[in-house]
Amino acid sequence: MISELKELFAAWIAATAAALDIGMARFARRRRVLLTEGPGNRFSARMSSAEKGADLPEASFHLVEGRPEPSLSAEWLAALRGSRIDLLLRPDRAMFRTMDFPRQAADFLDGMVRAQIDRLTPWTAEEAVFGTAPPVPDGNERITIVLAATAREKIQPLLKLADHFAALSMTILVAPPDAGPAVAPVQLCQMQAAGRNGSPAIDVPRFLRMTLLGAALAAASCLAVSTYLGGMLDSEQRDLQQRIAQRRLALRSNQAGASADTLLAKRKQTTPSSVMVLEAISQVLPDTTYATELRIEGDKMQVVGLTQDAPSLIRLIEQSPQFNRATFFAPTTRGQNDPGERFHIEARITPYFGSGS
Repeated sequence: MISELKELFAAWIAATAAALDIGMARFARRRRVLLTEGPGNRFSARMSSAEKGADLPEASFHLVEGRPEPSLSAEWLAALRGSRIDLLLRPDRAMFRTMDFPRQAADFLDGMVRAQIDRLTPWTAEEAVFGTAPPVPDGNERITIVLAATAREKIQPLLKLADHFAALSMTILVAPPDAGPAVAPVQLCQMQAAGRNGSPAIDVPRFLRMTLLGAALAAASCLAVSTYLGGMLDSEQRDLQQRIAQRRLALRSNQAGASADTLLAKRKQTTPSSVMVLEAISQVLPDTTYATELRIEGDKMQVVGLTQDAPSLIRLIEQSPQFNRATFFAPTTRGQNDPGERFHIEARITPYFGSGS
């Protein structure tokens, strides 16, 4: 599992680096200079892009031990610094082979050619630099390609020019013999040389690894800080919640105590007194009336007794400020041995404490 992850990570780094290189090459506007090799190890230089120095006249020099002789002018050296150089070799500096493959092998040509380079050329794949022209359909479901190859040691002096000119890159090209101007040359190799002012070019894979490592360290630091601060905040939140709960409990206790006193006072003010009810009913009933039962339930009073005129008791009770809504809650009866009518009256009690209450 770890090895697979490493391979995936390496493949991702390589793909990202290649994409960045392509993007930088596409969007970074760099001067392009074409160096063309002629007879006698002589090279001519001309600008091939409409950038600074495009009006410079064509220059020529001989290559001696990787250095131009005579030296180019200061204007040309300034134009070459940080530029992209395309170096076109003479056709006789490379060997060419025509090869045909099945059309289905178009996506695997590089690997197939590399596997046969030691059979097609005097060099091994490590000793040679080679490239192929775009495949051309040849009928019968086959394609034809042109292979160009040369020894790696033969182009080493040429690659030193990139360091001497402080160029951004150098691409080695070669055109097949008798190729017309419409035929594109074959690319043998491309080298990323030293950057402007001799500073090394950016190592994109290393830069990506360092960026990912820095991002991982930053994420770990943020996680540690957030965990520490989160613990402190959780502790403070629990402390505040405990204080709030205690304060609420204290407020409820105070409210409960105040409510109890208020309820007692209200009950004292609104609940009728049994003694006062007994005294009020004794004042209302005439002397010829006798109460045998008196019940008080909340604000309702029921009285049972004997009287000579039961209906008149309703009027007398209603006239008392202590009672209202007097009515019979049972039929009035008279027994054989009773001295009067047996009445059953109930009334609502109105708390009344006199004129000074």
